[in-house]
Amino acid sequence: MKKLGLLVVGGIAAIVLMANLGPMVGLAIGLAVMYYAYKKCVAAETGGKKFWWGALSVIGLCVSVANIPAILGAVAIYVLYVVYKKWNEKESIDKHTENDPFTNFEKEWAKLKNS
Repeated sequence: MKKLGLLVVGGIAAIVLMANLGPMVGLAIGLAVMYYAYKKCVAAETGGKKFWWGALSVIGLCVSVANIPAILGAVAIYVLYVVYKKWNEKESIDKHTENDPFTNFEKEWAKLKNS
C-alpha cells in the first residue's frame, strides 16, 4: 500500500513538472539575462551604457516575475526526489518479528542442522 501511495504522489509530481517545464525554462533565461545585464551595468563606465544595461536588467526581472509559477516545478522536482529516496529505502524489520520465538526457533534449528 505504501508503494501505491508513492506511485500516485510521484505521478502527480511528474505531471506538475511536465506542465511547468516551459515556465522553468523562461525563469532560468530571465534570471540569466538579469544577472548578466546587472553585471554589465555595474561594470559600465558611461551613463548611457548603464541606462541600457539597467533597462535590460529590468526586462529580465519582468520575465522572471512572469514565470514565478515555475517554482511549482521546482517543488515537483523535490517531491520526485523524496519519492525516489523513499521507494529505494529498505523496509525496517519490526522489533516484534525479531523477538518472535518461532522465528528465533527456526533460525536456531537451522544452525543446529548445519553444525
